[in-house]
Amino acid sequence: MPALQHIFTTSADGLRLHASTIGPQDAAALPVLALPGLTRTTEDFDAVAQALATDPRQPRRLVAIDYRGRGQSDFDPDPAHYTVPIEATDVLTLAAAAGVSRAILLGTSRGGLISMGLAATQPDLVAGVILNDVGPVLKMRGLMKIKGYLGVGATPRTWREAEDGMRRLFANVFPALTDAEWSAWAHRAFREDSDGQLIRTHDVALARAFDAITPDTPPPALWELFDSMAKLPLLSIRGALSDLLSAACVSEMQRRRPDMETWDVPLQGHAPLLADEPTIARIKAFCKRCDGAGGF
Repeated sequence: MPALQHIFTTSADGLRLHASTIGPQDAAALPVLALPGLTRTTEDFDAVAQALATDPRQPRRLVAIDYRGRGQSDFDPDPAHYTVPIEATDVLTLAAAAGVSRAILLGTSRGGLISMGLAATQPDLVAGVILNDVGPVLKMRGLMKIKGYLGVGATPRTWREAEDGMRRLFANVFPALTDAEWSAWAHRAFREDSDGQLIRTHDVALARAFDAITPDTPPPALWELFDSMAKLPLLSIRGALSDLLSAACVSEMQRRRPDMETWDVPLQGHAPLLADEPTIARIKAFCKRCDGAGGF
């Protein structure tokens, strides 16, 4: 099995940034840049990364990003810097450090918004885009749910408490997860510090990103940004139980882009875990399509 490697570099404003990478650097196939959700880390992509890197017919490199304030990247002393444009610059900095000049973007939630922005502003970088449970219009129910739990609540004292907390938040949209899968999710959301205490793998100040979002002030629709991807191969993945991305939004995306591929993940909500074999197979097939769409 190929080994996971770590990349560290420094942002323009002096923060240490981290990415993980797996798969052959000299692979003939396009690499994948994996961009996690708002509070998520590189570890969210471990399963799909292993599957791509070990594909016997077409091994592919995956580089997963920790934006500032997440995972092994430094927290930003100024929470006002936790924005999509600044996090997009973190992606570019880490892509350059990893030697990636052209890639397929796999963006979960916040990572999908960053992917759309990069597709519009860095067209030479982007060979295709996979949007994981995100689109130009987001449901207020899902946004307010995220705002409700983001950065609040007591930190669990034990791993059992962490697992139970994840279940309380997400069991209604992930009804089929096993005990082992809930445990793995908790271990991605928390880690132990040097004293053995559980701490979150993201900066709780990320909650500031939702300060301006209320039921009366939803974020603007991003159809213009979506339409700017007109010439790119595009795959939309949606959790069948998603409370953030509606089926109606995906239908409108497909009306504007009849060639866009779509995939619904059964019994999963926001955001699909990208660990089941059928979803990984669709991602592999889409990446091969990108290879043949002028990516080289």
